[in-house]
Amino acid sequence: MVTLYPSSYQELLKRFSIHQLVSFFISKMNYLTLQLLNNDELKILRQNLDSKELPWEDGKQTAGKHAAKVKNNLQLRRDSDLSKKFSKLITKKILSNELIKSFALPKKVHGTIFSKSKSGMKYGRHIDNAYMSSGRADLSFTIFLNGKEKYDGGELSIESFNSEEKFKLNEGEIIIYPSTYLHSVEEVIDGERLVFIGWIESYIKSIEEREYLFDLDAAARSLLSKYGRSDEVDLIFKSYSNLLRRLGS
Repeated sequence: MVTLYPSSYQELLKRFSIHQLVSFFISKMNYLTLQLLNNDELKILRQNLDSKELPWEDGKQTAGKHAAKVKNNLQLRRDSDLSKKFSKLITKKILSNELIKSFALPKKVHGTIFSKSKSGMKYGRHIDNAYMSSGRADLSFTIFLNGKEKYDGGELSIESFNSEEKFKLNEGEIIIYPSTYLHSVEEVIDGERLVFIGWIESYIKSIEEREYLFDLDAAARSLLSKYGRSDEVDLIFKSYSNLLRRLGS
């Protein structure tokens, strides 16, 4: 998992390029978490989402047949003006983030939803549909829009091959993880959990192949930052570009 938190991230960023920072923090390539939205953006979002007149609806309406059986949450109608406006702004921010672009190689962000879980609500163990009307789901993401102190429970639980990890991030942080993993949202015991979710269709379907490309990109950019342009760096960038061209879809 690659995890960058604001205090350590900002301090290290003064000394390292973003790809040096990435290569320094890497242990596993399964997940990426980072601070995406700032305080001003979060304040504007919450002010708008707190309106009592918004068209929240049963989350089952956007779930697949099997997922609907275990889904209990509220979602802001995708066709509402507020949803369309802020979904577009957040999507643009995701697609412009250099670390996310290197990690996910996003072709498009799609299926975005503002989701709310009140006390007693949860989303049981499920897997996301491989194909949706909006695109293929290679990576899933959740952006936490309110502070973890605002609600009890509500952890995002993700199962990998031989482990299970639970995430409850700070407001404005995003987690991106493979859509191939079983996952769930624990029951909210008290308070209200507010998030923005969606999916990424990547140019690269395979988790392993994305990892190879991410490593090459990180290595090339770190070498370029440390030593400048060289024949060796050019060869790494050449291999990266040609692999992306060969593996991409």
